[in-house]
Amino acid sequence: LGALGHAESGRSTTTGHLIYQCGGFAERTIEKFEKEANEIGEGSFKYGWVLEKLRAERERGITIDIALWKFETPKYVCTIIDAPGHRDFIKNMITGTSQADAAILVFASGTGEF
Repeated sequence: LGALGHAESGRSTTTGHLIYQCGGFAERTIEKFEKEANEIGEGSFKYGWVLEKLRAERERGITIDIALWKFETPKYVCTIIDAPGHRDFIKNMITGTSQADAAILVFASGTGEF
């Protein structure tokens, strides 16, 4: 399942929050990410950091490389693919999306966004 959207649309944050709500990682992990994000003045990044592992991604606040999160249900084995949305990383986005069977398109819907 690919997670697609423009840079800064909330794609990684939404995907990370979904993983958290589904029990994908412990409460203490999100608390650690929240503390680190608050230290740089970006508290809203706490869920996005679930998938963004590179230091450059955290410093710039954008997804650079694809991130994979695998989980299993009683019937299915699933992988969530968070693909970059910034135009400088189109090759990485294509690499990620080419692996997906389906996708979720995330877009910012605030006034004046797009």
